[in-house]
Amino acid sequence: MQPTSPRIAPGRLRELGPVNWLVWQVLSRATGTDDAHLFSTLGRTGGLFRGWLHFSGRLMPGGSLSRFETELVILRVAHLRECEYETDHHIRLGKRAGVDRDILERLRTGPDAEGWSAKQRALLTAVDQLVTQRDIDDAVWTALAAHYDEQRLIEIVLLVNQYEGLASTITTLRIQTDH
Repeated sequence: MQPTSPRIAPGRLRELGPVNWLVWQVLSRATGTDDAHLFSTLGRTGGLFRGWLHFSGRLMPGGSLSRFETELVILRVAHLRECEYETDHHIRLGKRAGVDRDILERLRTGPDAEGWSAKQRALLTAVDQLVTQRDIDDAVWTALAAHYDEQRLIEIVLLVNQYEGLASTITTLRIQTDH
């Protein structure tokens, strides 16, 4: 459901300041839009925005997981949280990483859908548990650990929680989807 109006309007030069205004312009174009509302809204926080961008960018696109796996995680979180903004944004980014319509349909069904590899199924099951239970049980952790080293296991937990928290932020602030 698309909210009728944002709780905090996207900023422009006056609200963002020159540095965040420039960052917003660059990131908007990089994501294929003239106005990435997420960045023009969060940019209103000054230096906090740039700190968040650094952390977020280290997870995506700068993480050690493949871009395909990263987009699977993000799109599954967005689906579970019913976050239209995150979904729309990452469908565009996911296409660049190989996420096609068939994969999107499987993501909507979840880890039990036909066609996932054992590694992908373990990853998506972990995402589901983190979002719905705020933890990963031992059986799923063992399945996940069969495919990922310790660094990537930590990164998966951070990535899921980053995008789950971002979905909460987007929903609470009523950030509108990009045009």
